[in-house]
Amino acid sequence: MSNTGFFWNIRGINDPDKHKPFSNWLASSKALFGGWNFYSNHSSDPDGRIILIWKSPLAVNIIRETSQAITCEVLIGPLQKFTLTACYAANTSPERCDLLVELLDIQQQLSMDSTLWVVGGDFNQIIHFSEHSLPSVDCYDPPMIEFRDTLSQLGLFDLRFIGPLHTWSNKNPSFPIAKKLDHVLVNHPWISSYPHSQIFFLPPKISDNSPSLLTLAVDLPTSGIRPFKFFNYLTKHPLFLQSVLQGWDQAGSIAWDLAHLCVKLKK
Repeated sequence: MSNTGFFWNIRGINDPDKHKPFSNWLASSKALFGGWNFYSNHSSDPDGRIILIWKSPLAVNIIRETSQAITCEVLIGPLQKFTLTACYAANTSPERCDLLVELLDIQQQLSMDSTLWVVGGDFNQIIHFSEHSLPSVDCYDPPMIEFRDTLSQLGLFDLRFIGPLHTWSNKNPSFPIAKKLDHVLVNHPWISSYPHSQIFFLPPKISDNSPSLLTLAVDLPTSGIRPFKFFNYLTKHPLFLQSVLQGWDQAGSIAWDLAHLCVKLKK
């Protein structure tokens, strides 16, 4: 059985002109979904902003939904299961606060500290100013800080990924803007169970957003790796600390405590 899935914000998917390209992409990506079962949040939002699609033998049990998120339990065979929250955040900061409150409520009520949890989708918000293409965006603003602090409280962080940092663009040739609005976030129990999992951000094609393809088991290279070496004399360079801090900030993924630092170093 395939061990992949995807998150993708496809604006205007009801447009008939997008049906064939989407079907072709689905077949070429060999994503987990194929013999259609689906669930949407139409009961929470008239537009049904989120659709989950899966196939047997995968089993999905819906736990709760809102206008900005669907949370479910995913069972892969009799022994493997995890909790998935698919998100499509609102465009305004006050409405996005409702999503953050929902995630905090899920974390507390479902005891997610000890449960495998993956949260993915379009959050319409960057975590770090390096996730914005404009050089003028060079500091944290309140929505960034609120998002970052909430993720820290939830124990969620970006899963390692391959592909572009910026996952959304306005597709405006005269004034192009790109941001990382799409995130696939996981917790420490997830990393313990799927240490080789990773995300592939693919070309956006028919959408403004890049699809994020989640692969649960990616074999890491076992040969040809040189042992890490650190030369102590580097610390004596007058710009050493400044360079390290600058590189750390530009990485786009911030470690807020020692546990996060441990996972970051393993990447």
